[in-house]
Amino acid sequence: MDSELKEFPDYVPDDGITAAELVSGKEGLTYNDFLILPGYIDFASSEVTLSSPITKKLTLNTPLVSSPMDTVTESRMAIAMALMGGIGFIHHNCSADFQADEVRKVKKFEQGFILDPIVLSCSHTINDVKKVKEMYGFSGVAITDTGKLGGRLLGMVTARDTDFIDNFGQSISEVMTPREKLVTAKAGISLQEANQLLQASKKGKLPIVNEDDELVGLISRTDLKKNREFPMASKDKNKQLLVGAAISTHEQDKLRLDMLVQAGVDVVILDSSQGNSIYQINMIKYIKNRYPDLQIIGGNVVTAAQAKSLIDAGVDGLRVGMGSGSICITQEVMAVGRPQGTAVYRVAEYARRFRVPIIADGGITCVGHITKALALGASTVMMGSLLAATSESPGEYFYQDGVRLKKYRGMGCLAAMKDGDGAKERYFSEQDPVRVAQGVAGSVVDKGSIYTYIPYLVAGIQHGCQDMGARSLYTLRSIMYDGKLKFEKRTLAAMKEGGVHSLHSYEMKLY
Repeated sequence: MDSELKEFPDYVPDDGITAAELVSGKEGLTYNDFLILPGYIDFASSEVTLSSPITKKLTLNTPLVSSPMDTVTESRMAIAMALMGGIGFIHHNCSADFQADEVRKVKKFEQGFILDPIVLSCSHTINDVKKVKEMYGFSGVAITDTGKLGGRLLGMVTARDTDFIDNFGQSISEVMTPREKLVTAKAGISLQEANQLLQASKKGKLPIVNEDDELVGLISRTDLKKNREFPMASKDKNKQLLVGAAISTHEQDKLRLDMLVQAGVDVVILDSSQGNSIYQINMIKYIKNRYPDLQIIGGNVVTAAQAKSLIDAGVDGLRVGMGSGSICITQEVMAVGRPQGTAVYRVAEYARRFRVPIIADGGITCVGHITKALALGASTVMMGSLLAATSESPGEYFYQDGVRLKKYRGMGCLAAMKDGDGAKERYFSEQDPVRVAQGVAGSVVDKGSIYTYIPYLVAGIQHGCQDMGARSLYTLRSIMYDGKLKFEKRTLAAMKEGGVHSLHSYEMKLY
């Protein structure tokens, strides 16, 4: 025996199975059905980069996406997700006007050059400034002779001008800072030069004017601070936060699409429980013809055959999952779907041949599930219940049995279908005389703010990648497809062993 060991000093027995072997059986696998074997560590977890594409042309700094559900994502959630390096998709279980306004709030929240600032005229009152504050969250407004961008700059009004005035009907012209006292910059100035000028002037806003003293843009001091606080923020070429929105495949949503594009949406997701339909294919072709540069995510799909239909139609990304969400009962009611682990690998393995990234949507209950989804080929992970009941999700907190909760519901539940057309259209049931629920309504425990929760998720993913020996998500996908990343199925006993056990009592505090 000793002589044999000496003859083969570098011998290491083959251990574990590849991802392809993991899903090669006849049964479908969920995230809890397997583990990933550790690799070799020669770097710190903080060195792991998590940038990853969500579509062919859009890349996020963190692979985290909030779901287009009416109890998860409106503008406040989308802003927070973008600031933390991910992206949020505004739900469409609402009017087109409301959804477009939510997109607009995100695009106006943080910018370098604000190319379409809110502008008022001298005929407006302090009450109009208050309305701007309520709608958009800021009160620094430029005043021009026309009340529009491109008009001659007359002054600026800020919260300091209006905070202690009780007469809301008073004219803006009586309280604004006049043009001659403003510090301005000429059109064509670089963002770096504009930032330096703003810092030197110690003003809150820097109007950008052309040679005729007409307002062409604005830059905000608060944006400089936000850039320092959120260096990983997801932004477009104009330094505006990235935001997505959901639409249906119905004819009336073509008008909704126009309104979203006008509001500045970066990517749309075709929201359907079963994406392999002639309706979605036709909508993809329509959007590509009307807005060639707009990124489109199709879905939901769980098989390569479904994915092929949408890839052939021209999608830029795919959303994977059917019936695996915590509030989804599609698999029980419709007897259709697929376990999420298998679905993610099968679709990702096919779609990568066309450079189409996939979003793993559903079945995520902890940070370990996020890491497993990414290790199976997902480029990003969409979360619903994991983000519900954060401070930034829609809805009010309430207490039950001493526990602080928020309502959370599936878009296929009867309450969601009753409240808006978007939920009915997602499940092709708007014409049905009898509604068949594919989701439930419930509540989830308060998770605090996204600004503390997302850093925990990011750190968890980084540590997971470190344990696997992957310095980036690109590396992770590469070693998985090369067969260097090894997996192992686990039994029910192994699952029990891998969780908390053999304790009389315990407290689980994750961060």
